[in-house]
Parts: sequence; C-alpha cells; structure tokens
Amino acid sequence: MIPTGELIWVSAQPLIRLFLCVAAGFVLTKVGFLPPVAARSAGQMILNVTAPSLMFSRVVPAFNSSNIGVLGPLTLVALLYEAIGIVMSWIIKQLFWVPHRFRHGILAAGGWGNVGDIPTSVLLSLTAAAPFNGTSDQNLAVAYISVFILIFLITLFPLGGATLVMMDFQGPDVIDGDVQEQLKMKQRRLGVAIERIVISLKRPFHQRKSEAGSSDYDDEKAMTSTHRLSDPHRTELLEPKSEPAAPLYRRLARFGYRFFQTVISPCSLSIILAFIISIVPVLKALFVPDVPRVNMPTAPDGHPPLAIILDTTTFIGGASIPLGLMTLGSALARMEIPAGRFRSLPLGAIGALATARLVIMPVLGVLITQGLTQAGLLDPKDKLLRFVCIFFSCLPTATTQVLLTQVYSGTGDAQHLSVFLIPQYILMFVTMTALTAYTLQLLFG
Repeated sequence: MIPTGELIWVSAQPLIRLFLCVAAGFVLTKVGFLPPVAARSAGQMILNVTAPSLMFSRVVPAFNSSNIGVLGPLTLVALLYEAIGIVMSWIIKQLFWVPHRFRHGILAAGGWGNVGDIPTSVLLSLTAAAPFNGTSDQNLAVAYISVFILIFLITLFPLGGATLVMMDFQGPDVIDGDVQEQLKMKQRRLGVAIERIVISLKRPFHQRKSEAGSSDYDDEKAMTSTHRLSDPHRTELLEPKSEPAAPLYRRLARFGYRFFQTVISPCSLSIILAFIISIVPVLKALFVPDVPRVNMPTAPDGHPPLAIILDTTTFIGGASIPLGLMTLGSALARMEIPAGRFRSLPLGAIGALATARLVIMPVLGVLITQGLTQAGLLDPKDKLLRFVCIFFSCLPTATTQVLLTQVYSGTGDAQHLSVFLIPQYILMFVTMTALTAYTLQLLFG
C-alpha cells in the first residue's frame, strides 16, 4: 500500500512541472515576448524537428519483436477513446445549444484530445522514479505515446476529422437565438415521439398496429402546425444546396494524396521508421548496443555505427516537451472570453463537454482498460501499458483544433473554441491528479 502523502505528491509533481512550463509561455505571451509569429515558428520547430527526434530516440531502444504485439491493443484503445468522445459530444449537441460556427467543431473537440505535450511531460516525469523503472520505462512510455500520436494524425487528417472544423464555416451565419429555437423544436419533437412510444407500449398489440399509420401523419401535421403558429412570419435559414459529389476515382485519389501527406510528415515518418528499425535486429544493432543474436561491428569509439544519430535525436528531442508546453501556454494566453457576454455563452454545452472529457471519460477509461486486461488483450503484468491506457482517457481537447479553426475561419478567430478549451485546461489539473493517484494505487497499491 502506497502511503497517501507519497501518492498525492507523486501524482501532483508531474503536473506542477507541467503547470510551470505552461505558465511560462502564458506570461511571456502576455508581456509581449512571445508574439503569435514566434509561437507559430516554435510550433513548426516542434512538428518538424524536436517532436520527430523525441519519438525516434525513444521508440528505437524501447520496442523489439517481443513487445511489438502491444501495437494492436494501443490502436484499439486510441480509436475507442476517439469514438466515445465523438458520441458524447453528439449527445451534448442534442441536449444543449451550441453556436452555429461550432456545430461540427464540438464533435472534433470531443474526439481528439491533446495526445502529445501533456501525456509525454507527465509520463516522462512519473516513470523516472519508483514505482516505475527509470530510463527503460521512460523510453517505453514514449513509444506507447507514439502510437496514440500516429492514430491522432491519421484520423484527424487523411480520415477527415479536420473537415469537421472546416464544415463549421460553410454556409451563411445563424444567430444564437435561431439556433436555440431550432434546438427547442428538435427537443419538442423528440419529447412527442418518446411520449407516443410510451403510450403505444401500454396498449394492446392490435391497437398499436391499427394506429401506427395514422400516428405518423398526425405527428407530422401537429409539428408542422406548431412550427407555423410559433412564428407565422418567419422563413427558414436554409443551408445552401451542396455541390454534386466528385467521381469516386477523384475522391479516392484525394484521400490517397492526403493519407500520403500525413505518412510522410516528419512526425509520422519518424515513428514509422523507428518501429521498423526497432523490430529488425540488424537495423536496431546499428543504433543500439547488445542486440541479441546480432554481431555488429562498432565505430572507433566502441559504440554502434549509427549511435551518434540516436544521441543527436535524444539531445534535440529533449527540447520538445518544454517548448511544446510553452507554446500551449501561449495559445491559452491568446484565448479570450468575449467581454460582457458571459451570460450569453453556451454554458451548458461548455460544462457538459468539460465534464465528459475530464470526468466521465476517465471512468470509462478505467473500465475499458480493466475489461481489456480481463479479456487478455492487455498483459496484466505490464503495468506501464495499463497506466498509459488509463491516463490517455483524461486529456483535454487538442490545441491543434485552435490552429485549424483559425485557418478555416478566414479571420484567424477561434472565440467559440476558446470558451470550451479554457475550462478544460483548468479542470485538468484536478482530475488528472486524482486519476493518476487512483491508477497508481490500483496498479501498485
């Protein structure tokens, strides 16, 4: 049993370091030392140099042919979390009003979490000391994280997750009052349908069968008349007619091109190459010493011939996490809640999404991980693997969506997204500490 004080400190310490790095970027931005152009340049360095180096330097020594089997379960968990997040966001959208320019973006906000900077920072700190095994577990943790990052990149870009953000800015604008009225009409129709189902279930079967045809007509007629009476002078804000779909071969060609672009991006390519090198003993022996059943000649310094490449990527990759967290702080510093409009914000949807991602999702993450362990898909002895799977269920919305929103909006504006993100990143420090403490007690207590 881990003492309570030690458990709380071990759980909170990585988040304190994370908070200080994020706060540094936040303060630098507020005082004008980290303007948007500098933050974008830092982001390009992370995406193209430091993050690929970090992934490569950790995956190559961590994986081998004996543990490569975890790729399947990790991929399954990553896809499950994205799918569950999208479903929860869709339910929130049905229950609470969401701004028109965030009607599809809320699905992306629920499905894609911050799988890069935050988990890497926390897990590298946690695995550096007991109850984990230091450097070996650090390398393995980043290797596990790289699977989540790869799935994130593939599903967000070539598989179309980013188009959800783009769709928000298609068609004419709709004022908040109209959106709220449409939601009320939708909820009213749903209520009528549920009421009729409940009433019909209480009646004998022959009566339900005879009334089935007429009830549909009555529902449609009643709802049409209700809509007209509610505002007889109002016309619908109709969506523009969609253009004819492109031929199948063109759509497949575009998909193949987007997929190829994602695969050859520096981060994806470094992960894929690292996995290939790590499971081919001859290739791995070029970078790592003492590979079983491989007799590899050494360089003049006694190290493997390409050890200098691994050392260089390790050195460069060390800058990835602090730089990434400071750019996260910079992004949060530039987000603003519209002044004087607090009461007009979609508070129900904001609170529901934060609760779904940072409270409900971690509960489901524990249940999913335990279920997969009992089903034999996760090794019960691999406590690091189980910890990573649980931890990834408690991540706020990815800040990548901020960049996508700024690009697709055409004005660089992301105010609708900002009011959804800020509460999540505040709540994260509480729920993530609690989940970390609980998981450590579950696995090592």
